[in-house]
Amino acid sequence: MIISFEGIDGSGKSTQAKKLMARLSPTTDEILYVREPGGTDVSERVRSLLLDPALHIFPFAEMLLFSAARSQLVEEKIKPVHSRGGIVICDRFFDSTVAYQGGGRGVAESGWLEAFQRTVTAGVWPDRTYLVDVSVTVATDRLTARLGDNASPDRMEQAGASFFERVRQTYLDLAARDKGRYCVIDGSKSEDEVEAAIWSDLQTLLP
Repeated sequence: MIISFEGIDGSGKSTQAKKLMARLSPTTDEILYVREPGGTDVSERVRSLLLDPALHIFPFAEMLLFSAARSQLVEEKIKPVHSRGGIVICDRFFDSTVAYQGGGRGVAESGWLEAFQRTVTAGVWPDRTYLVDVSVTVATDRLTARLGDNASPDRMEQAGASFFERVRQTYLDLAARDKGRYCVIDGSKSEDEVEAAIWSDLQTLLP
């Protein structure tokens, strides 16, 4: 089973992905947690490029870099665990490219990007995608509190409110189109309430 977590920066999706990992680990023979971009030596090097605020990366090149990191992660880590019947928890997967580079950057329409990502992931697809949804205002407030006074946002976090509005709307459009895979969770609630909502839904899928 592959479970992915999606949402704009500051939504709380990473927190929930890690909570689910901790909850499932004692009861599962094989489980893998991965974050995107990253998770392999190659992918982590690509991550450092993508998040470097000093670099100017053109949108289509950005999409290809994210996709390259994802392809490496799928082949090196995700596919082996998935083929053995294990559980993979992804903190972001291909939907992030459709939302961020498609909706946010406007590099291509969603259908083209989704088709391209099927090639990138060699057909590997999540069984369930949790969209932890919050308003851009809530996300921005959380990011500001997290960064504090001494840290600066990374290259993606610097994109601005209008960018994240487009990304959020693309996520909601994706969820509306694929209700069988997506589960939209109100991320403005407390961490415990969000965790409970995710766990309740997952009970319908776990063997």
